[in-house]
Amino acid sequence: MRRRHVLLIVILLALAALLAWAIWANGALTLTRVTLSSAEIPEEFRGFKIAHVSDLHNAVFGEGNRKLLSLLREAEPDIIAVTGDLVDSRHTDTAAALDFAARAAGIAPVYYVTGNHEARLDFASIEAGLAAAGVRVLCSEAVTLSRGGAEITLAGIDDPAFVKSGAPASERAAELMEGLIPPEGFAILLAHRPELVETYAAYGADAVLSGHAHGGQIRLPIIGGLYAPGQGALPKYDSGLYTVSGCSLIVSRGLGNSVFPLRINNRPELLLITLE
Repeated sequence: MRRRHVLLIVILLALAALLAWAIWANGALTLTRVTLSSAEIPEEFRGFKIAHVSDLHNAVFGEGNRKLLSLLREAEPDIIAVTGDLVDSRHTDTAAALDFAARAAGIAPVYYVTGNHEARLDFASIEAGLAAAGVRVLCSEAVTLSRGGAEITLAGIDDPAFVKSGAPASERAAELMEGLIPPEGFAILLAHRPELVETYAAYGADAVLSGHAHGGQIRLPIIGGLYAPGQGALPKYDSGLYTVSGCSLIVSRGLGNSVFPLRINNRPELLLITLE
């Protein structure tokens, strides 16, 4: 056998192995732990845990999302925050999304904000299903979380795609943020798009939980993610913890896929955020 034929076979085998690994990794959930520290967090909330679910896109991990729900239970969160794109507008399965939401609500209180995919669908019926499942939908709303006599604010906004003004996304986000965050106390904002963090910070958010970037979809060592919607190539905010204008931004790599069917070097992620 000629040397070039051997080389071709080796290349094909390597590509097949890479594809098999990528397919396995797309279903291999990982739990990432993040500590959110601030002197503004009341002592009573030290150790408070938030499970952050983002960009599920109708993905199912085991029958009835058994694997994802098991990981949530093991994390023992105080609350679960869902930051949009629970459903996918291209292959929508509302029943599967609502079933997951109802089961998650049996683990801990669930708070939810919309993503851009919900804006493309009949969200009124989805919202009704979420409410029936025991999920608190935050549409430019803020709630007070209490623990040991202390309080913090949890706020959420719709994705700017719900505002049909034609203005830039940052201006639509500002409209949704107007008067949302109280002037006193520590405030966590649930908002789908991380690239608008400057707007969130300007309107008083101390911390923001976001998704949308899918971790850059394809991740390379040192470089990080290659592309994210709303940010383009080599996105600035693709995964992990950032500090922007005094605001802590935590970006989930998300769980599901949308246009591109595979994540490369980018396992689906459940975040567990501990306040300190």
